[in-house]
Amino acid sequence: MRGMGKVFPGVVALDGVDLDLYPGEVHALVGENGAGKSTLMKVLSGIYRPDAGQVLWDGAPVVAHSPGEARRLGLSIVHQEFNLVGPLSVAENLFLTDLPSSGGLLRVGEMRKRARDLLARLDLALDVTRPVESLSVAEMQLVEIARALASDCRVLILDEPTAALTRAEVERLFDVLRGLRSRGVALVYISHKLEEVFALADRVTVLRDGRQVGSGPAASWTREEVIARMVGRELSGYFPARQRQPGPPLLEVRDLSVPGKLFDVSLTLRQGEILGVFGLMGAGQELLARALFGAVPGTQGQILLDGRPVRLASPAAAISHHLALVTEDRKQEGLVLIDDVVGNTTLAALRRFSPGGFLQRRRQREVTGRFVERLRIRTPSLSQEVGHLSGGNQQKVVLAKWLATEPRVLILVEPTRGIDVGAKAEIYQIMNELAAQGRALLFVSPELPEILGLSDRILVMAEGRIRAELDPARTSQEEIMALATGVGVAAHGGPGSGAPAGGGRP
Repeated sequence: MRGMGKVFPGVVALDGVDLDLYPGEVHALVGENGAGKSTLMKVLSGIYRPDAGQVLWDGAPVVAHSPGEARRLGLSIVHQEFNLVGPLSVAENLFLTDLPSSGGLLRVGEMRKRARDLLARLDLALDVTRPVESLSVAEMQLVEIARALASDCRVLILDEPTAALTRAEVERLFDVLRGLRSRGVALVYISHKLEEVFALADRVTVLRDGRQVGSGPAASWTREEVIARMVGRELSGYFPARQRQPGPPLLEVRDLSVPGKLFDVSLTLRQGEILGVFGLMGAGQELLARALFGAVPGTQGQILLDGRPVRLASPAAAISHHLALVTEDRKQEGLVLIDDVVGNTTLAALRRFSPGGFLQRRRQREVTGRFVERLRIRTPSLSQEVGHLSGGNQQKVVLAKWLATEPRVLILVEPTRGIDVGAKAEIYQIMNELAAQGRALLFVSPELPEILGLSDRILVMAEGRIRAELDPARTSQEEIMALATGVGVAAHGGPGSGAPAGGGRP
């Protein structure tokens, strides 16, 4: 790719970007949200038409007018957002663009056999007749990757492919990618997880503000050098220093259960505290967050606020008691992508802006403007549709939406999912400031460095139960993972917890 340029209304997405891909090489493409990574790959794969520049394939100029033309060249892309048809089966999704047929009739048996053979390459045991909508998020991601491999591609682009995968699934994927590399496939790997980049990539190219700001062998870079190129500055104090003195209990949970899924969970959350919750996929941490917010029917147990029992039977009830929930999927559950920054920021607190049933648009804009300044949300205007903002700025809009409800308890599920290191550092600082204001934060994350770097106490969950409460200053990633996988016993309890390390029914 030579001198690639792409302009959207009010935004220069690509400005003279060069990129070289070689057979049998993993090329990592990194940069902050909005740096141009996905746009560059959408140009290459025929989704966008470039405004400037040229693509050379085997040295000859080519123009892919559609993803279909790019596939015929030998290029496949796995997008960050799923592109699956939920009601159709796994096999039908794998071969949706190339269904085997004869005389106008689908050859179902052949399609299913080809699907099983393809999944076997990923060591993935799935019923190919299952509807895709019945799969877990991780399984859907692997189906996306398998579909890209269904054609004999020479270039495979993966945009944040491990966002929803467990460590074991990531290693399985890496094995597959290394096998493709050994067969001469050129791979483009887009990820915010720099530990994955350095574990897999042969070369690294860094984009910032639509420009290439560095490219070279992965072995010649350090993590700190890559981050500095990405954000244009050194990120000192990546995790803010903890200087908090948690106050009295604000939220108390006693024997919270969801039949068959969550078992006798008890915890205490104090004013001015960040309580981290870690567990492997399906351990119950996300369900716990939703149950506390009144979003899980059939929840049993007792919840107390300031020592008084409350009934949180719905999200509306939770909001009225000054609870907020930042979900892990901001695009599906956190934002209205076609609405503007103002509409999204004030969405959960509309009653505050509509006395007598009429919206006070000027007041909405004033409050939104204050949050944009306070949270450093980068947007061309308050009227910008949030779907056109970068991931990090979208996440800040989600936080602004809940802060507008004036919450005392914030439940955050993977608040830094899919955002770059610079935006992560800003989110960490915001969380620290909220705790310093006396708010209580329950923080769910699958990333152990985050859990250790931000939490005042850590709860480890497995199989719907709290297995241990730990002091982050006296534990390690290895101990936490051993507890989460059920093979460890807590050596240290949390500071001043007054609760048994096992926490919950044995």
